[in-house]
Amino acid sequence: MVKNNIFIPMRDFLYICIFLTITGCDNSTSTTPSTNNSSNTAGITAPLNLQFNIIGIYPHDTSAYTQGLEIYKGKMYESTGDYVNSSLRITDFKTGKVLQKHLMGSAVIFGEGITIFKDKIYQLTWKNHVINVYDSKNINQPIKTFNWPYEGWGITHNETDLIISDGSSNLYFVNPDDCSVKTAKQITDHIGPIKSINELEFINGYVFANVYGSDFIIKIDPSNGHVIGTINLPGLIKQYAKGYQPDDEEVLNGIAWDSATKKIFITGKRWPKMFELEIK
Repeated sequence: MVKNNIFIPMRDFLYICIFLTITGCDNSTSTTPSTNNSSNTAGITAPLNLQFNIIGIYPHDTSAYTQGLEIYKGKMYESTGDYVNSSLRITDFKTGKVLQKHLMGSAVIFGEGITIFKDKIYQLTWKNHVINVYDSKNINQPIKTFNWPYEGWGITHNETDLIISDGSSNLYFVNPDDCSVKTAKQITDHIGPIKSINELEFINGYVFANVYGSDFIIKIDPSNGHVIGTINLPGLIKQYAKGYQPDDEEVLNGIAWDSATKKIFITGKRWPKMFELEIK
């Protein structure tokens, strides 16, 4: 199953132009809570191009249709999609070996993003309107489930709230105790709202997000929803996985922050490689 890529091609073109210059080398419904949905881009500056070094390249399981990636207490957790094959797993990122795997076991369940908050794993589903919650010490069985009224795409958290994307330009700030929406913000850059916000990671007070179908990661100021930076990664997997030709489904997706080493791990759906980045 492939999500419709509704990302604006012109935005890709503009960001690539910015990258080359600097480096020289709605799912809205009547039930959507109030948001800062102003499309006024006055005063929003163009996002900075964030420079980075690739400091590690590791094997990645090509059966993993990666939807969520998380490092917690030294372990790499990964949520995968695909009907029938959706899973929650713990992996050894250095070898790519799957250490534990819980298959969600249903032809109608499609796994999505994960985050770990206060020793509990929150795993989204795409169109099933369910959030599964696991004890981080036991991924074999959910300990509870919550209803989620929208599609589930990406999830992360700050100190108090879960933060969830639904494939639109909105981020939802959510009560972790019952998964009720507290507030929402529209994500906007100097051009306008950005749709297809996907996998999320909260890093040093900012939300980093994949934009589905694109080759870059955006850095979002959660206080106002403005995009303030981009990590540009055009052609990354083709460059470092010789002979690998990703199809339209096998896109960049998956961001994990290692708070111990201050490094970011990224991969993609069924990619043969995982990358460790240091942001300058």
